[in-house]
Amino acid sequence: MIEIRIKDNESIDRALKRFKKKFEKAGVLRELRSRSHFEKPSVWKRDGKLKAVYRQQMESSRAN
Repeated sequence: MIEIRIKDNESIDRALKRFKKKFEKAGVLRELRSRSHFEKPSVWKRDGKLKAVYRQQMESSRAN
């Protein structure tokens, strides 16, 4: 659980910004999305390979 202690004379906006930063670093939302449905290991390996090929094609086209 993420806790943010509000300091003396700290605005709510600043505290909210600190909370959002901690929330993002903790990866809560990313993990929630990954757990929303089960994906077989063969599927995520295939997707990883396809993404790597796409990245290589983009880099080679950018270099030309």
